[in-house]
Amino acid sequence: MDVEAAIAQLELFLAEARPVPLSASVMVNRAEVDEAVAAIRAALPESIRQSRWVLNERDELLSQASRESDQIIAQGREEQQRLLSETEIVRAARIEAERIIAQAQLEAQRLQQECDDYIDGKLASFEIVLQKTVRAVQKGRESLGGRLASDELSAEFPASDLGYDTDRAAQFYDHELG
Repeated sequence: MDVEAAIAQLELFLAEARPVPLSASVMVNRAEVDEAVAAIRAALPESIRQSRWVLNERDELLSQASRESDQIIAQGREEQQRLLSETEIVRAARIEAERIIAQAQLEAQRLQQECDDYIDGKLASFEIVLQKTVRAVQKGRESLGGRLASDELSAEFPASDLGYDTDRAAQFYDHELG
């Protein structure tokens, strides 16, 4: 039997069925309806059964694909959060590094200033010592120059001729230098 013929026979059963009093329902013979439904099932082509199976498989595949896509999206969000947190860590590390570098540069400038001040103080002390040394050298040269001049005069005019005591003069010069 053909599917359309089985459906037509089922419609005929319903049309000829007796109505139930005070209701929109009808009474049908259960055996006749079961027979018509069985005929329809038997008449359905194999492709319809296969299409149902394909539809069921499609639904299952779509459901599985949806679960997998949800999982991939969740993993993508987790990865995004991880990368963002790493980016935050990198940014924080970069800021901290810049702060440390700036602090190190300030400390280096401070140490350089302290070093310059220390060296300047030592050079000033050395300058004072050198000035004293120069003055002492000048005094010594002046004393030596005075003695040389007196030696030249002594040679021209011996002290013994003038009544001058040379030993006493030597003591005087030694005392002035000492």
